Amino acid sequence: MSDANLIKMANQIAKYFATEPDEQAAVLGVRNHIQMFWTPGMRKELVALQAANRGTELHPLAQDAVKGAGW
Repeated sequence: MSDANLIKMANQIAKYFATEPDEQAAVLGVRNHIQMFWTPGMRKELVALQAANRGTELHPLAQDAVKGAGW
């Protein structure tokens, strides 16, 4: 999958959870959604994007979700 598509999908998930008033719950929501519905390869690519500083294109909730995920 292309980097742009992964970023777009992660951002869509983060925007959905951005309505959650508790930021920590929102981050966990993003992380859990990606864990449950994305393949291990997709998660690995997302972590690699974050590590390569492409993560700046991610919504802040998605950035936080990836940082603490440990995938």
